[in-house]
Amino acid sequence: MQILFIRIFSAFVVMFGVSVIVFFFIHVIPGDPVEVILGETARLSDREALREALGLNQPLMSQWLSYMSGLLQGDLGNSLYSRQPVTTLILQRLPASAELALAAVIVGIVLAVPFGMWAAMHKGKLWDMASSSFMLLGIAIPNFVFGPVLVLIFSLWLGWFPVSGRDGFLSLVLPAITLGTVMAAILARMLRSSLLEVMSEDYIRSAYARGFSPIRVMFRHALRNAMLPMITLLGLQLGGLLAGAVITETVFDWPGIGRLTVEAIQRRDYPLLQGCILFISAVYVVVNMITDIIYQLIDPRIRCAA
Repeated sequence: MQILFIRIFSAFVVMFGVSVIVFFFIHVIPGDPVEVILGETARLSDREALREALGLNQPLMSQWLSYMSGLLQGDLGNSLYSRQPVTTLILQRLPASAELALAAVIVGIVLAVPFGMWAAMHKGKLWDMASSSFMLLGIAIPNFVFGPVLVLIFSLWLGWFPVSGRDGFLSLVLPAITLGTVMAAILARMLRSSLLEVMSEDYIRSAYARGFSPIRVMFRHALRNAMLPMITLLGLQLGGLLAGAVITETVFDWPGIGRLTVEAIQRRDYPLLQGCILFISAVYVVVNMITDIIYQLIDPRIRCAA
């Protein structure tokens, strides 16, 4: 119970640090949201009136204290551009991001587990080299290259999937593959390394000595213990999907949190951008806490140590 309290307190400290850093960095970066809203040709009096209405004419420290006061009450403020509550805008985009993240995780696991297992079972052979080449290729190709290539082949040439947007299951396939393939490559490499380490243990050799088949040894004895590092990495990757999805959602015009973040940057919408980054950071923190709990459920040694 004490450890849980410490982790929750640490999470609040992290979130506070993120909120402070993001607030001051955003306001220090050159750019004027008033100019973005009214345009460069707007009269000076109109600019000053809008700046006063938005509270941007106040000293920076006063703006920060006002922002932190609202944040402590669960209020992320209103968008400078649409004047809607930031919380409402994020919740509107959350289902799309959650749908894409879940689909990408499924794609990643479905690809990573067989590739990692197959590479570990055929260490140093042709299949191992082929799997390792796939993993390296998946890590090396960035999303902003892989995504357009998929669109070019499967949307424009073959016409199998929509080019962009969120309209049914088919529109989800290409973005999920774009995100999931990178995740699969990283997870497969981790799983292969973990399996090779586990398969050198004495209890694995004992299982082989009792006449168990390689498949049974792999699934019943090796895989569960090798999954521990993979679970940690999966938790980090799941949190990173929201941040990494910024590029993918932009490429496929997917209406999620990542796309909303890009729109906030383009419009210099301070409260919305702060809310998006704070939400992504909160997901990171929560996912890491859940990962620690799952870790303890799977490995009794960690539970006893805690």
